[in-house]
Amino acid sequence: MTDTLVIAIDGPSGSGKSSVSKAVARHFNLEYLDTGAMYRALTWYCLNEKVDVEDATALVTAARTFPYVQGTSPDEEVIEVGGVDVREAIREPRISEAVSSVASNLEVRQILIDLQRRFIAEAKNGMVAEGRDITTVVAPDADARVLLTANEEVRLARRGLQLGGTQNKDQLVHQVSERDKKDSKTTSFTEAAPGVTLVDSSDLNFEETIDAVIAAVNTALGR
Repeated sequence: MTDTLVIAIDGPSGSGKSSVSKAVARHFNLEYLDTGAMYRALTWYCLNEKVDVEDATALVTAARTFPYVQGTSPDEEVIEVGGVDVREAIREPRISEAVSSVASNLEVRQILIDLQRRFIAEAKNGMVAEGRDITTVVAPDADARVLLTANEEVRLARRGLQLGGTQNKDQLVHQVSERDKKDSKTTSFTEAAPGVTLVDSSDLNFEETIDAVIAAVNTALGR
């Protein structure tokens, strides 16, 4: 772990953790790490290379070798696999449908957790890292740890807006609720662990949610 400021933010799908985490990173002048993008990028790589996502051994081999580049600026997203810009591709429904098979592989998770820890340790300005197991597994000794959540109805609506209205309700339920249910078998992101501050944004707008998370961080820092 680094001596610089580390903020860990977890949350379920559609909780707004990515956009909020970027804003929090800007506020504290920190770097930003979207760990979920790693799992999505690996899923894209596996599908692109015709790797069977149900083949545990093949997934581990892919995770050890996939040529991944990720930026850490909250203002400029860089996500590349083998030199290919996959920022938009990893958000496609086919990736959402397959990513849990990749993310539930424990050996794959450990490979990516090690990579995430390296990103955090090498962050010159400190880091806001967000995902599903950052507060409990990746960075349990972070300076501030927050679980950002919202009720299911709100999360479905937010994800629908994020996808530009391209998905119907059944597709959104599959991508949000069903994925959360499957992923919760390998990591806990529905309840705040001891020492983790819960921020429920169900009744908050975007700016209010940012303010609530910043307040939670400042409290954790004793400010």
